[in-house]
Amino acid sequence: VQLQASGGGLVQAGGSLRLSCAASGRIFRLNNMGWYRQAPGKEREVVATISSGGAAYYADFVKDRFTIYRDSAKDTVDLQMNNLQPEDTAVFYCRGQSGYGPERSYYWGQGTQVTVSS
Repeated sequence: VQLQASGGGLVQAGGSLRLSCAASGRIFRLNNMGWYRQAPGKEREVVATISSGGAAYYADFVKDRFTIYRDSAKDTVDLQMNNLQPEDTAVFYCRGQSGYGPERSYYWGQGTQVTVSS
């Protein structure tokens, strides 16, 4: 499975960006997919995830601002980000999961930079 992330960039505070992650390869194996971010000097953290059935989870810091979408027909997972703030500046990564429990595996995209200016 390969994941290709795109859509990052520079935006002013209050602006919007949409990130997209395209999966290829043995994608039928993927169940949960999600977006994570890593700011300079900080650990990588979950932003939002979505199951194969469409159940979404959001970190508290992005609720009501970000929305995760999954298009199984196109094998993509997007993250619509509204009202971006300087503290959202980070490298954003998409991740796919196959299997569950001890049999699970994770696949990461290459990361896309999001920079929010004040």
